[in-house]
Amino acid sequence: MTTGADASPVRIDRPGHGVLVITLDRPSKRNAVDGRTSRALAAALDDLDGDPDLAVGVLTGAGGTFCAGMDLAAFLDGDAPEVPGRGFGGLTEAPPSKPLVAAVEGYALAGGCELVLACDLVVAAEDATFGLPEVGLGLIAGSGGLLRLPHRIPRAKAAELALTGDRFTATDAHGWGLVNRLVAPGTAQDAAVELATRIARNAPLALAATKRLLAASDLPPDEAWARQRTELHAIKATADAQEGARAFAEKRLPRWTAT
Repeated sequence: MTTGADASPVRIDRPGHGVLVITLDRPSKRNAVDGRTSRALAAALDDLDGDPDLAVGVLTGAGGTFCAGMDLAAFLDGDAPEVPGRGFGGLTEAPPSKPLVAAVEGYALAGGCELVLACDLVVAAEDATFGLPEVGLGLIAGSGGLLRLPHRIPRAKAAELALTGDRFTATDAHGWGLVNRLVAPGTAQDAAVELATRIARNAPLALAATKRLLAASDLPPDEAWARQRTELHAIKATADAQEGARAFAEKRLPRWTAT
């Protein structure tokens, strides 16, 4: 068993049904992200994308906190919390191709909030707190927060939160549409795994194509529709599309092969 400095800052668990739970595991630092944590998280996301038995990931934090952002002490020592080409936490610039659900307890601040915004869906405890306080530290939310937040909540509210650095509650985030499920404190991971399991029942190639098209929805209309035609043509040619239709007609569960 590894302890102390030898323990991995990221823990992975497989609860079954095609779900991988990825836990930021630095509770004494409120799961603040340093370079080592970023590299470990990037490796876990590679495991998610590379394993055909996995369909959906859940990202959470240990010790009742999601993530307090960048490890400022490590930053002052010159330790970068980014992975080249992948951004903060090995996630913000290169999310996985498979769906990723954030399970938020406690604080998701600064880079922690930006990790949440890089996820596809968010389950949060009722007492969770979010925020992009970087301007108060002489920094900017430069790991996707300023780019993603205006697309997840009303633009004027996003501007207010980014410019003031004010924190906001999970209840507010749910009302604005950022949080999908608001749950009792201490139950966010279980609720996120339940949601991820529902997603994982679906066809893997269709899930990946759906995620790509959701990302393309911000493109100019002509380009977005062209991408949709390409994706739809490719999906209709898969064995899984045939299997889905056949299973529906035969009133049974489909057996996906990701082909």
